[in-house]
Amino acid sequence: MTGTGGPRAAFREASGPRAAFRKASGPRAASSAEGPRTAFREASSPRIRRLGLALIAAGLLAGCATGTTEADPGTPEASSAASGTVAAPDPSRAPEGRTPDGTLLVADFGSDTVTFVDPGRDGSGKGGAPIASVKVGTAPYGLVVGEDGRAWVATAEGVAVVDTQQRTRIALIPYGTESGPVTTGEYRGGGMGIALAPDGSRVYVGVNVPGEDGAVEVIDTATREVTGTAPVGMRPFDVDVSPDGREVYATDHDSFDVTAVDADTLKTRRMEVAPYGTEGGLGSWLKPHYAVVRPADGKLLLPFEGERLAVLDPRTGKVTIERMTANTHQHGATLAPDGTLLVVGTGPIGSDDEDPSLTVRAPDGSERVVPLEGPHEDVAVSADGGSAYVTGGFTRDGYWNGITVVDLDDEKSEPVRLTAGNRPLGIAVL
Repeated sequence: MTGTGGPRAAFREASGPRAAFRKASGPRAASSAEGPRTAFREASSPRIRRLGLALIAAGLLAGCATGTTEADPGTPEASSAASGTVAAPDPSRAPEGRTPDGTLLVADFGSDTVTFVDPGRDGSGKGGAPIASVKVGTAPYGLVVGEDGRAWVATAEGVAVVDTQQRTRIALIPYGTESGPVTTGEYRGGGMGIALAPDGSRVYVGVNVPGEDGAVEVIDTATREVTGTAPVGMRPFDVDVSPDGREVYATDHDSFDVTAVDADTLKTRRMEVAPYGTEGGLGSWLKPHYAVVRPADGKLLLPFEGERLAVLDPRTGKVTIERMTANTHQHGATLAPDGTLLVVGTGPIGSDDEDPSLTVRAPDGSERVVPLEGPHEDVAVSADGGSAYVTGGFTRDGYWNGITVVDLDDEKSEPVRLTAGNRPLGIAVL
């Protein structure tokens, strides 16, 4: 890291063509009427973010950026920061027969399992606990669950298929793409983002090939075989599908773009999404991570740094920018049933950034920023839209082994921390 302000301090300027959309009320502005944990935020003074020559010379590597606590890509992961104990599932709490609706399923990136979690009373996290774990393969990352109750889990070894009703693994489908030796850690090869076709007939998984462009592989859910492969950009963090199922979108973290894949022909188009530019290349923090597809118009929403929401029209490749207010590095995102956008703030990468948070962004663009304790990674929402479940895994150091539950209806309630999983990343509500 460089200087006292951390990596990002080196590429900040006060004004210019990349000025962020901040106006403001101070670095941690809060509305006293709503309490410190439900404050609406407006941003502080305008600024731009640019990677300075000093950081380029330092040769920061791929990922969000390689820091002093990070393992180098392609090498065994360094010892992680203190992350707390791993809560062992309590077999006495595991229900007999079918897994109840509303149970949470998390991918244990720090292990080789997925964990089933009772979310507690009324899904609030209170009284919740892990109830069972199932081995799926090394370092599971993303997961998706179909209407038939089968979960598809992207691991370093292949895509695992889990019967979530019986809590058993029923298959492990190897990748067709060569992604190097099976390893663990942030830069490991193998599956990352994963999505289902709307009709459930296909699974699309983004495969990371360390140091090279990746691929989206197509799996037939009936035969459980890879039936096609499409080239995409570097490190496909996230995979999404258009509402009509005709296109698949890979969010290519290290190449600053989104690849659109025709679901029938597997022809591809790459569209740059870089609201801060591409200076710094692999060492830049300011790259796309996760996206959601807005059902109303099919546009992709990609949050950046709690400052900018990039809205990508996949038909034209045009990107428009809307202001965000959390002022923190951001990863996971999802949409609630009413169209509310939920975005996970992983925490500061510069001295004047805000702490970890969950942004709750209404369809009209107004935001509520809920502070979280420690870094988090991904988010899922309950079927009724009343609760958000935020995983504590985080792809870098500083993670914790649990889930934070945020009440989306009661703005004055405090988030509830639920210990469960082993560095949980991907999450789904069954």
